[in-house]
Amino acid sequence: MTAKREYGYVLAGGAVGAGLILLAVRQQWAKAAFTEPKPLTSQVISVSGSDLVPLAGALALAALAGLAAVIATRGVLRRAAGVVLALFGAGAGAAVLSSVTAATVISVAASKVASPGTAAVSGAAGSTTSGSSSGGALVVSGSAAHAVMSGTPWHVAVLAGALLVFLAGVATALRGPGWPVMSARYDAPAGGAAAGRTAGQRPPGRSPALDAASMWESLNSGEDPTEAGQGGDPADDRATDDSATDDSATDDSATDDSATDDRAADNGAVAQRERKTNA
Repeated sequence: MTAKREYGYVLAGGAVGAGLILLAVRQQWAKAAFTEPKPLTSQVISVSGSDLVPLAGALALAALAGLAAVIATRGVLRRAAGVVLALFGAGAGAAVLSSVTAATVISVAASKVASPGTAAVSGAAGSTTSGSSSGGALVVSGSAAHAVMSGTPWHVAVLAGALLVFLAGVATALRGPGWPVMSARYDAPAGGAAAGRTAGQRPPGRSPALDAASMWESLNSGEDPTEAGQGGDPADDRATDDSATDDSATDDSATDDSATDDRAADNGAVAQRERKTNA
């Protein structure tokens, strides 16, 4: 498996785990049945996972933020983000295992009935087996109560999600530095490389491709990016031009010498004819 694919699987697993926790804690996990003394009616209060384990939902949100930190970091910081992510997953699982008990269900249900405004927000207040007043349910002191656990599948879902988040954190802490990182194109250059580069010089081995970055670098260093894009170096072009000029001057000099020789030969022939004529 390539590092890029492993990286994607870990991020996807962590996101699925956190989402599973958030989904599960919004469901009904239990009911508390209160048997009131007569003539009051018995009532049943529904309790959700967020009522019983609010920490699990908070840790799931923190895990999503931790996954974003994994994407944005590299090296040692990414290892640290992986450790924190694993702690979030372990904390969510431990919260479910330790907080979901019958006593906790009855206590939470009684507190919801005692504060109707809070219960109305969670959507469970006034949930009774038979006609309760519209103003909300009331638990009388001394009422018999028992809890009915109806959310076992959601308990398991939270544990599975917490395990996924934990494994994502462990994998990040162990193998995260070798995974892809965000683009470093706009990062500040390393000190040694920047100090060793002077104006008008390219890094060794770099091709002068006509992309936006290389064109801006060429302009900043005083070069013509259009000449660089044709694969030539301005210094080489100037040397070629000088060589061509020298060759042209040599050719012109040779032509002048040849013309001079021809004129001298013609003058000699004319002088010889004149001597013959005079003789």
